[in-house]
Amino acid sequence: MIIADRSGNTAARELPGATMTLAHLSPELDDKPPTPEVPDGGELLVWGNDRLQLHILHGVDIAPRLLIVHHAHTPSSDVASLRRSSLPVVELSLAGDGRHGTAGKRHVDGSAAQRLRLTGVQESEANGLRRLELRAVDTLSGLEVAVHYELSAGSSVLRTWTELRAAGAAVGLEYVSSLVLSGLGHGQDWEEELGLWQAANPWSGEFRWRRSTLAERGLYNVGMVEYGQVGSKNRITATSTGAWSTSEHLPMGILEDLATGSMTAWQVEHNGAWHYELGDRYDDVYLAVSGPTAAEHQWALTLEPGETFRTAPAAVAVVPSGGIDAVAAELTAYRRRIRRPHRDNTELPVIYNDFLNCLMSDPTTDRERPLIAAAAGLGVEVFCIDAGWYDDENGGWWDSVGEWEPSVKRFPDGGLAGLIGEIRAAGMKPGLWLEPEVVGVRSRIAESLPADAFFTRNGERTREWGRYQLDLRHPAARAHLDGVVDRLMADFDLAYLKLDYNIDIGAGTELGGSVGAGLLEHNRAFLAWVSAVMDRHPGLTVEGCAAGGSRTDGASGAVFPIQSLTDQQDFAKTPPISAAAPLAITPEQSGVWASVEGSMGDEQLAFSVISAILARVHLAGRIHTLTPAQLDLVRTGLDVYKSLRSKISSSVPSFPLGLPAWRDDWIAQGARLDGTTLAIAVHRRGGDARQDIALPAWLGSNPAATVVYPAWGAVDVVPAAPGVPDGPAAGPGQQAVLSVSLPEENSARLVILRA
Repeated sequence: MIIADRSGNTAARELPGATMTLAHLSPELDDKPPTPEVPDGGELLVWGNDRLQLHILHGVDIAPRLLIVHHAHTPSSDVASLRRSSLPVVELSLAGDGRHGTAGKRHVDGSAAQRLRLTGVQESEANGLRRLELRAVDTLSGLEVAVHYELSAGSSVLRTWTELRAAGAAVGLEYVSSLVLSGLGHGQDWEEELGLWQAANPWSGEFRWRRSTLAERGLYNVGMVEYGQVGSKNRITATSTGAWSTSEHLPMGILEDLATGSMTAWQVEHNGAWHYELGDRYDDVYLAVSGPTAAEHQWALTLEPGETFRTAPAAVAVVPSGGIDAVAAELTAYRRRIRRPHRDNTELPVIYNDFLNCLMSDPTTDRERPLIAAAAGLGVEVFCIDAGWYDDENGGWWDSVGEWEPSVKRFPDGGLAGLIGEIRAAGMKPGLWLEPEVVGVRSRIAESLPADAFFTRNGERTREWGRYQLDLRHPAARAHLDGVVDRLMADFDLAYLKLDYNIDIGAGTELGGSVGAGLLEHNRAFLAWVSAVMDRHPGLTVEGCAAGGSRTDGASGAVFPIQSLTDQQDFAKTPPISAAAPLAITPEQSGVWASVEGSMGDEQLAFSVISAILARVHLAGRIHTLTPAQLDLVRTGLDVYKSLRSKISSSVPSFPLGLPAWRDDWIAQGARLDGTTLAIAVHRRGGDARQDIALPAWLGSNPAATVVYPAWGAVDVVPAAPGVPDGPAAGPGQQAVLSVSLPEENSARLVILRA
């Protein structure tokens, strides 16, 4: 760690043990001018790894402020010039306290944040992971704050979260940031020179990334700083309310310097409500990221003396070059590091699920048997029976679920146990679908569990689309679900459990505090319950699903070994979803539907299989209608997948044609399989019959290209021009080019390129 004085002189200073305590500061602030200027003086604390350095200003009259997260591969910044627009390391809003020096809807310039004074610093390192803890106190309320930063060796991704503790008196919280960054537009015409990437996440059309300038999103430099004001009071926001964390937007964003191509990307790691905003302060741009808030989510929390609160974690990647591909590489490596280990992430078995374009929640023994035979013949390794296996009402189960007992009518020959035995006898492992968080209004469970085991608002049990919502903070709710899962495991020895969630219960539950706090605590309890299930049943793979991709967030990705990405049923609309997904979730956790049936042509069958071949294959559709030749074609594709999957689990995703738009004719998904091998899945949906794809410089000037699926495909590589250097020295337009011709619409090729 380095500490510098205000003049910029620096000297290495050893920490006494792992902890350094700084002088406690004056308990009261002097009267402030109309705007929250940063006083002169202070010390500079510098900490980081071989990639990133954090420059943190603090002092007797200065709240600790993160001036910049500097990447080692970029020119040094004039750190001193960033102090005016800097923000405290955590933004706070306390009940009855508000902002100081400005007003508006923005979650910055909180009085409590400006009162923070640094009281201690702790640094540690173990197993290549460096941690920094900044401890501070609000000199008025006595609230104690610990801001945590975490960096892995060689990584350009910083993880951060904040813990709060009430000391001598109760404190009411209304906003606490997970991440605050300032200085993002320093010295720039940031209205037009910064581009903001955000992703809409519509149901069945997920991962819709689009870039806009800040001006196009409504953030302007209005010139009022010249008149002693902070800025425009405006902001660009992304917010998710309710229990579906990604039903409208991904909890991510990327800020791009349009002149240099450098990017700053972030994600909120929470499976419920979240918020982030970008705004202008002192001719600069800030980012504030959080979980739920009072203003947006009806969240508030009172900490009694000794009580604590921890924010949702957030992560930020600073990437000086390489664009979206470099961002994806950094975030993919980071997500692999923080997630719960599971053997499914390396084994990547082929899964067949009977729902999509097939049984659609209406299974019976007679309907399943031909699917089981076809799946076994295709080399499927896990056969999952989706919704309906508990239904004795001929499809009327939606508002009666909750007991999760097998139907006695649908499986007459040996019951569900007999059918699962047939799956196992065919050489596959069995799986079942479950929707644990809901209880139908007609279910006996709705009456047998205590009233406070369910979400409640305004004194009434919360009801959505014929279902009640379990509150997994309650021991009775957890005990009920533990009993269900343990019984299913004991009766059927399942290898796979798909957990779905098809309602969004809204703001939360009022039991125990604010409705937003109730939702946050339930969200955390749910993931803790899922982890406990896998601890208790270590051979079980649990898939996360919420109406397709409505909970594709970082917190869920750190727990579930595999997740559903979408409910899209049209095979031709799947590629823009599957090809864009790796920016939000690792390929080996991305469950992609490959829906096939006998009415499809050979090109269409290959098209559908290739959509999933660089991720996780969720085979679907009426596979029993495939002809022998079609079965051979699909089986060949699955065999190719099996030959690649040992490398998919460590692959580095890329976007050879950029992030796909929803109606793009040509879509390409890349995966760097090792130091010399690139796989590209190329789909043509319409447009011209030929597409050229510039290849990365690391492949060299004339890589070898092979179409590995389907067998009849062929492509050409146009070498780089003579005299152009191989490797990173090759510039845009100087690399080799892959030329793909596909005469038929809705056709695809999987191409392997080797340097």
